[in-house]
Amino acid sequence: MTRSLNGESILKGLVQARIEFVVALPDIVTCDELLWPIARRQPFRLVNVCKEDEGVSICAGMSYAEKRALLLIQHTGFLDSINAIRVMGMDYQLPIVMMIGLQGLEKQRAPIQSEQNGVRIIEPILKTMEIPYHVLSRNADAVVIPEAIDEAYTASHPLVFLIPGFGDDT
Repeated sequence: MTRSLNGESILKGLVQARIEFVVALPDIVTCDELLWPIARRQPFRLVNVCKEDEGVSICAGMSYAEKRALLLIQHTGFLDSINAIRVMGMDYQLPIVMMIGLQGLEKQRAPIQSEQNGVRIIEPILKTMEIPYHVLSRNADAVVIPEAIDEAYTASHPLVFLIPGFGDDT
């Protein structure tokens, strides 16, 4: 899996999707390219959390206030938050939009092919939970962001963007 992704292409998509709040717990995959630029940039308002499931609840609450939010976390935090995502996103049908960094994913591999068990099981879990997702490996992949987020808010369901990493691994 070739990676040639930079944060700017993702940030443009988030602006186009009218994301106002980014709820985040720092992770090593997304900090340099996304979290730090978001912290310094308008129109985003950064909300730091200590636990990922808190972020799920905050994003759910913001949807009730008709605010668009993105939860920026690592895959291990997603695994820790599955019950909160199930309740808020699936049972209450709220648009919890998540961007998940895949720490430990080996270069040139798809997530499902990873030696890292935690990375390898993410896509099967998303499929089982029937949560739509997109893998953002290249800048060209980021074009789906605005439409996918609009769809999640219109249909009121969770959505995940998987981030294998940034840079040019060719």
